[in-house]
Amino acid sequence: MGTKFDDFLQEQLKDPEFRAEYEALQPEHAIIQAIIDARRNTGLSQRELAEKTGIAQGDISKLENGNGNPSIRTLQRLAKGMGMKLKIEFVPEA
Repeated sequence: MGTKFDDFLQEQLKDPEFRAEYEALQPEHAIIQAIIDARRNTGLSQRELAEKTGIAQGDISKLENGNGNPSIRTLQRLAKGMGMKLKIEFVPEA
């Protein structure tokens, strides 16, 4: 059973202009979710990750809330702080 938001989103996605904008933002959403998932999987709080990376906790919060545009260097620092490597791929369009 979907949430009210899921139902609302599905209705909005019927509009081709909305769908195009939503799909254009997919890479940013994927990066945000990857940061959140990786941090949670390592069991680190934002504060702990900040201490490991030297990136302010407030900046990590902004990234996770979609209010930042991280550089590759920042993403590498986050990955290293979580004991990971950053991997970026180009994949064929569907």
